[in-house]
Amino acid sequence: MSEELKTIKELADELGVNKQNVQYHIKSLPNKERLKNEKGIILLTIDEQNFIRAKILKISTDKVLADKVSTDKISTDKVLADKVSTDKISTDKVLADKVLADKVSTDKVSTDKVSTDKENNFLIEKIKIQEEQIRDLKEQRRNGKEQLDIKDSQIAQMQNLLDQQQRLALQDKKLLEEYKSEINELKSLKMPQEDKKENQSQEEVQTIKKQMEALNDKIKGQEQLNNQVSKKWYQFWK
Repeated sequence: MSEELKTIKELADELGVNKQNVQYHIKSLPNKERLKNEKGIILLTIDEQNFIRAKILKISTDKVLADKVSTDKISTDKVLADKVSTDKISTDKVLADKVLADKVSTDKVSTDKVSTDKENNFLIEKIKIQEEQIRDLKEQRRNGKEQLDIKDSQIAQMQNLLDQQQRLALQDKKLLEEYKSEINELKSLKMPQEDKKENQSQEEVQTIKKQMEALNDKIKGQEQLNNQVSKKWYQFWK
C-alpha cells in the first residue's frame, strides 16, 4: 500500500509551525518506531501526519478562540465604561457575557469533536492496515501450501522413476548375466578341444555364429532401452 511520506520539516511548513512543535506531538503517537529515508531523516506516514495535524489544529483553534474572547471582553468593557451611568449597562453586560460564554462553550465542543473524529479516523485507518496485512499473510500461507503440494507431487514422481530405474537395472543385470553365460557356452562349443575340431561340421559352426549374433542383438537392444530410461530420468531433473 503506497503512502505519501513527509519529513518533520515538510509537515511543519505545511501547518505553519516550527519543527519543535511537530516533534513534541510525535511523542504522543501510538507506535514508537519511525520510518527513515536513506539519509536517516524521519518520515511520517499519512496516519501519523493526520494525527499530528489534528493535535496542532486543535491548539491553533483554542488560541484563536482565546484571542477572540480577549478582544470581545475588551470591547464589552469599553461599552460598559461608556454607559456606566445607565441601568441598561448592567443588563447588556450580563447578556454579552452570557452570549460570549455560550459561544465559547459551543466552539469548544465543536473543536473537541473535530479532534475526536480525527483520532477515531486514525484508529480506523490503523485497523484497516492491520486487516490488509492479515489478508496478505493468509494469501502467502495459501500460496506456500500450494507450493508444498507441488513439491510433494514431484517427489512422488521422482520416487516412482527411481523405483522403475532400479527394477530395470536389476532386470538388465540378470539378462546380461544370462547372455554372458550363453555366450560363454557358445564359445566353449565354438572352440572345442583340438582333437574334436576335425569332426565338427561347417553347418554347426554357422549355427553357433547365428546364435551369438542373436545374443549380441539382444544385448544391444537392452542397452538402447537403458539409454532411453536414462534420458527420461535426465529430462525429469533438467
